[in-house]
Amino acid sequence: MDEKLLDLCKRAQKVKYDIQKLTSDRKNEALIHAARRLIERSDEIISANHEDIVAGTQKGMNEGLLDRLRLDEKRITGIAEGLKQVAALDDPVGKTLEKRDLNNGLHLRKVSVPMGVIGIIYESRPNVTADAFSLCFKAGSAVILKGGSDALNSNRMITSIIKDALKDLNIPEDAILLIESTDREVTRQFMTMKEYVDLLIPRGGAGLIRSVVENSLIPVIETGTGNCHIFVDKSADLNKAVEVILNAKTQRIGVCNAMESLIVHSGIVDEFMPLLAKALRTKNVEIRADQKICNIIDCKKATEEDYATEYLDLILSAKTVDNIDEAIEHVNRYTTHHSESILTSDKDNAVRFQNEVDAACVYVNCSTRFTDGFEFGLGAEIGISTQKLHARGPMGLKEITSYKYLIDGNYDVRS
Repeated sequence: MDEKLLDLCKRAQKVKYDIQKLTSDRKNEALIHAARRLIERSDEIISANHEDIVAGTQKGMNEGLLDRLRLDEKRITGIAEGLKQVAALDDPVGKTLEKRDLNNGLHLRKVSVPMGVIGIIYESRPNVTADAFSLCFKAGSAVILKGGSDALNSNRMITSIIKDALKDLNIPEDAILLIESTDREVTRQFMTMKEYVDLLIPRGGAGLIRSVVENSLIPVIETGTGNCHIFVDKSADLNKAVEVILNAKTQRIGVCNAMESLIVHSGIVDEFMPLLAKALRTKNVEIRADQKICNIIDCKKATEEDYATEYLDLILSAKTVDNIDEAIEHVNRYTTHHSESILTSDKDNAVRFQNEVDAACVYVNCSTRFTDGFEFGLGAEIGISTQKLHARGPMGLKEITSYKYLIDGNYDVRS
């Protein structure tokens, strides 16, 4: 067992009870102070991030992954705003979820409580460092972070600044801990630390998530990849559909709620695809499509693998269908259960799509890019769950708490 890892886990286990006792006011004060410190020291963060960007570029990292990794003044301001938004949210701890008087005379309450210690394993997205801390901290838990090696300098700097902010307020710095080792064996060992870690959340690509789900001895919430579809129905407003698809595909290409797969009704494909292709060319998007679409526009022929791929790149798969049934069948075959959307004026088809598509978020006449903690009013999110137990979709504060039963009696005994 790696001694540094074991030490981190023991420190988190020790400090979690101190974090649980913090009042809402103290937690909010710490989050706002940490946000202020991140802004004040943004030059240090950008400098550390620049080292990661240079190293990533030299390694040949694609633009989508570099986009995930990159920090600038605007994104740091967004990270700080996330902390402030979490501070403004209701404290999820200590809420009475249910209460009743039992027939045996006892009084029962079901009350929300912190998880304790939450572990986050994630790839090259340094904003997760602050987001994960803010949510876990507000939910009364200590957090152990294992970020990707590509973002190590950025993660180290952000963690250091947050630790300094906590120290300023005499709050235990070990509320946030960062595993700095880049050894994969250390990551594997982290997944086995069930004596110290109560919940593990992976955030990243399919390989990372699969590894955590298959190897962890700690309970896992799976935050899945996003092979997100948009179905352009026969009744869709074609010009507005082009705008939605451009937003969903190109606003940010390296995020899990970006559109990767297009489905087009055969009744409009001849008219729609030239419009869309012209717009996508201005954004340098490559289309890989079935033969019918290839006969209409100049594009590459799609393979079976294309329809199942989360590209995180300026590439889009496209498929023609003859009706809503074929569209739903295609989505459910290739979905990663993240975010799916239909563009339509047909209310019956809209209802069917939402009812029959198996995904955490199903939209009508919307970009898939709205699947986000901020947009859902949750503040910064801990991740987007694509599983069904116990959380699904963007996970905010209440999804990272547990509960316990409090029972009051009068020296009662069971008969």
